[in-house]
Order: sequence, then C-alpha cells, then structure tokens
Amino acid sequence: MFASGFDYYKVSSVAEAIQSLRSHQGAKLLAGGHSLLPMMKLRLARPTALVDIGGLTELKGVGVRNGVIHIGPLTTHHAIASSEQLGRACPLLTEAAGEIGDPQVRNRGTIGGNVSHADPSSDWPAALTALNARFVAQGSGGRRTISAAGFFKDVLVTDLGEEEILVDIEVPVLSPNHRTAYAKMAHPATFSPIVSAAAVLTVSGNRCTEASIVVGGLVPRPVRATSVENALRGQQLTLETIGAAAAHVARDLGSDVLGDVYASAEYRRAVAPVEVKHAIYHAAGLAHH
Repeated sequence: MFASGFDYYKVSSVAEAIQSLRSHQGAKLLAGGHSLLPMMKLRLARPTALVDIGGLTELKGVGVRNGVIHIGPLTTHHAIASSEQLGRACPLLTEAAGEIGDPQVRNRGTIGGNVSHADPSSDWPAALTALNARFVAQGSGGRRTISAAGFFKDVLVTDLGEEEILVDIEVPVLSPNHRTAYAKMAHPATFSPIVSAAAVLTVSGNRCTEASIVVGGLVPRPVRATSVENALRGQQLTLETIGAAAAHVARDLGSDVLGDVYASAEYRRAVAPVEVKHAIYHAAGLAHH
C-alpha cells in the first residue's frame, strides 16, 4: 500500500522545525524514518506534512559532561553501539543499541525517532527507563525535561507536545559498582522484542544493595518491576536468589499485557520472568546455561 498524500519540508534548524510544526497542523517529524514510514505505508499514520530534521547536525552525536551522558536524538543506533566512550560510561546503552533490528536498521534508525514513536515492541524504552534517563524537549515555550517514567504514556503515545522536538537524551554515568544487562525474546524476522528486560544493579561484594529492573515489549509502556527489585535488595546474587526474585514480576505487570499475532498475552506473561532472570543473571556475571 502507498502512503496518502503529504507535503514535505526540509529544515535547517530546530527553531525552523518548531515553526513548521506550528504552521502545519497534523505534521510529523521525519528523522531516520524506520518507525514512521512503515506506518504511513500501511496508512496507520496519515500526516499532512513531513518536517525533515535529518540534516540537523546539532541533534547528532554523544558526549559526557559532569557525570551525565548526552545523546543527540538523531544519533543512529549503530553510532551508539560502536561508541567506546559510551561503552565505558554506560555499557547498557551500547548493548541495547547493538541488539536493535539488523545492520540496515541500526545504520539508519535514530534513538530519538525510536523513543518518540513509543512502540512497545522496541528496545530503547525499557533500557532508558531502567537507566533513569531524562528527555529534553523544546517547543515554542522553551525547553523542559521529562523523566523516562513520565515520557512513555501508552502504545505510540509520549508526553511530547505536538509542537515539541526532542533535543537531548540525558543518562547518568554509571559508577564502578553498577552492573547492567539487557535481555529479550526477539521476533525472528524483525528482532523486535516480544518480551524484554533491562537490569541495573548496584553491587557491594556480591550483594545487591539497589536495583532498577524494567520490563518491556509485553506492556503498553515500560513497567518498573518493583516487586523484583524489593526481592533483590540485600540479597547475595546467586542463581537461586535471582530466580526467586524474578518470579515476582507477575505482580508488576497488571492487566494490560499485550497479545497479538506474534505471541498471546498468556505466553508473554509466562516468558516475562524468564527474561527478567536472564537480564539479572547477565548483570551479575553468572553462567546459567
């Protein structure tokens, strides 16, 4: 199927992009296009205009300043996955980026386009929520910062306003006592997560003193697995304690588990504790196969 008709505008600055969004009701931003264009071809999205921000170099690149990682929204998944600087500052970022799609998707798709699309079947929402990331949005009224917990609202819905642009993604630099991992059951054709889990552990000796565990893929927006976190705190990280903690994830999922042609809601519920367990095992450095 072909997309419905639309106007096209290529902009040269963030300010110009915001003005274009204000001037054209129903317009959408075009970055890498790997999220929006398939929706347009299926006519699930019918923007009146596309505002192409792909050439804005000010929104590309990564850097670390004052203990905070800054990622430009137009940075590709491949650039993140291959960044030695990010690998040192936050290995979870490079790990999650390296598991997205295939080489074509990683080389063209952008982190900003991915999170702004807010598809549950994508990797970044769970990983960034576990890392307590912050999203900086800019609109005609200035800039504002949105926590990851408040950014993702529902299936394909974020807290971004219709005339706002994501201009920065901030992630705290991890300390030496942090351990992280990302695990997922992926669709074999698209490598999109059917169920995913991201783990950020604070470890002293071999004991977990703090945990941030987030599940994605099977729910409309990333869910913090607080029951699993509570069960991990103060525990020695062994196969037994991790398995027992992961089993608590069912308490956190609620009634909104998604079912579709790829996997039923019941199947996703059954897989969730397995992927949570895998993520924590990997973060703790435990062999489990």
